[in-house]
Amino acid sequence: MKHYEIDRSHDISQSIDLLHENEQLKHQSQYLRGTISVGLDDLITDGLSHNDTLLTKFHGIYQQDDRDIRQSRVARKLEPDYRFMVRLRIPGGILSSDQWQEIDKLSRAYASSGIRVTTRQTIQLHGVRKKYLRPLLKRLKQVNIDTIAACGDDSRGVVCGADPSSPGIQKQVYEKAKATSERLIPKTTAYKEIWYEDQENHSDTQEPVYGSLYLPRKFKVGYVIPPINDIDIFAQDVGFIAIEENNCLVGFNLCVGGGMGQLDSREDSYPRAATEIGFLDHKDAPFMAETIMGIQRDYGDRRDRHQARFKYTIDRIGIDRFIEVLVQRFGKELEPSRPYTFKQNNDLLGWIETPGNEWQVTLYVESGRINESLQDKLHAFFQLFSGTVRLTTNQNIQLLRIQDFERLDVERRLTDLGLDHLIRPNAQQNHTLSCVALPTCGLAMAEAERYTPEFIQKFEAIKLKFGISEIPINLRITGCPNGCARPYLAEIALTGRASGIYNLHLGGSHRGDRLAVLYESNLNESQIFEKLSPLFEIYASERIDGEFFGDFIFRKQLIGGGSKHKYSGYIHQEL
Repeated sequence: MKHYEIDRSHDISQSIDLLHENEQLKHQSQYLRGTISVGLDDLITDGLSHNDTLLTKFHGIYQQDDRDIRQSRVARKLEPDYRFMVRLRIPGGILSSDQWQEIDKLSRAYASSGIRVTTRQTIQLHGVRKKYLRPLLKRLKQVNIDTIAACGDDSRGVVCGADPSSPGIQKQVYEKAKATSERLIPKTTAYKEIWYEDQENHSDTQEPVYGSLYLPRKFKVGYVIPPINDIDIFAQDVGFIAIEENNCLVGFNLCVGGGMGQLDSREDSYPRAATEIGFLDHKDAPFMAETIMGIQRDYGDRRDRHQARFKYTIDRIGIDRFIEVLVQRFGKELEPSRPYTFKQNNDLLGWIETPGNEWQVTLYVESGRINESLQDKLHAFFQLFSGTVRLTTNQNIQLLRIQDFERLDVERRLTDLGLDHLIRPNAQQNHTLSCVALPTCGLAMAEAERYTPEFIQKFEAIKLKFGISEIPINLRITGCPNGCARPYLAEIALTGRASGIYNLHLGGSHRGDRLAVLYESNLNESQIFEKLSPLFEIYASERIDGEFFGDFIFRKQLIGGGSKHKYSGYIHQEL
């Protein structure tokens, strides 16, 4: 194999004083301790110091404030209304009924706005006061849930897709995802010392995988089971596509370098669809994830955080160079990728019978937000539900392991509580995602979650006008270009630029295997619909039977010259 030289001028090999200030902070933090404990005991302020807020992200905790009232507090010479977002680590999104009920209780006791199911298959609790952080995390520990590595420059929660027609395969893939999560989380004892006040095992434990600098930026791993691309596998830094033969899991096709975030202000910032590079045995998947994460640790950019994601590392050193290093560290060559097919990237709806006389059903949750009456109704339901809960990356809740003799009773309780309509959302609702955005997210420039219901209503009216109301279109809305709701894989996406102003992206595939193209910048609502209406009109009259909107405008070349970056193209070239 040809040997390639790699530019090491921006990576971990450089002197620490030449690296970004965040790298120096991590190095000096005593393995994520900083002065967090001191700050938690400071009763003068409701916040933590700037440096400590960077470290608490590694513990799954973001400091935020209510941006709706920020200016009024400044005028009154008050500090921001500091509160914290706590993100749970739930590999594969699987919870027992007891765990769900405890999370529900804790959200009522400590959070301000219910429960939020995220686009990475976990739960966020918003509006937690500083004094409640320790009590909250201690209570979570009692039901075997933690928050470590849910944020920060480390391996985020590992997501896992589902295929109810193959429960045996699904169980195996979930176990791989869970094992990968455990393998990749930081091993520092700082988490237990700070949040559980456990001093018995106090030590300066070295991080065997991360080292003192951890990763250059966040690192996302996902597992998916064709034909359902429910986790958007090509948005993952490392993706494992399950390959089964004769109803047995034989291994995974490996894809690397996906990532949604970008900055509109930088030409060298872009979304990237993951590159598929080969096949490996299923037993090797967790070690492969660790091996690739180690490459990103060693070669990722630690001077420019905007260039620190793994997608940029691959593009900088080149895919051939990356594979050379991977094979050397992994110890063997990858086999050629094996065939598979994706048909959709949304959740399966309705009642689905799975082998073994069990059932599952998906409850649609708009923007993943569970509060007020919906939270109360679900609270009542889960008191008598003995099955398993699966959170989805499409922000929904799936009820699993419902025995055949229980189904009618579960149906009856959902109906009695007024939850049965969640089983039957309309097609457009089931294909729409949005991020949290305002008022809590510090990066948001426009509304997303709060705006989505209003936008969908008008969006559906335009679809009805052109006779395409029954055809689902993957629609995603984010409050900024960072891509938390995976907008760049949507058929239509809005990414926030300013209050009421969005960039319009078009042409992603319905299966999540092609990136969208920036169609027009800085549009208000009326301008968005002015741009969409003629495209809908042409689509209604000229589409091929069964052809989705994104594939149609891509085939007809109605979206211009394509994205600015060569890695934004179609994954599977055939339509």
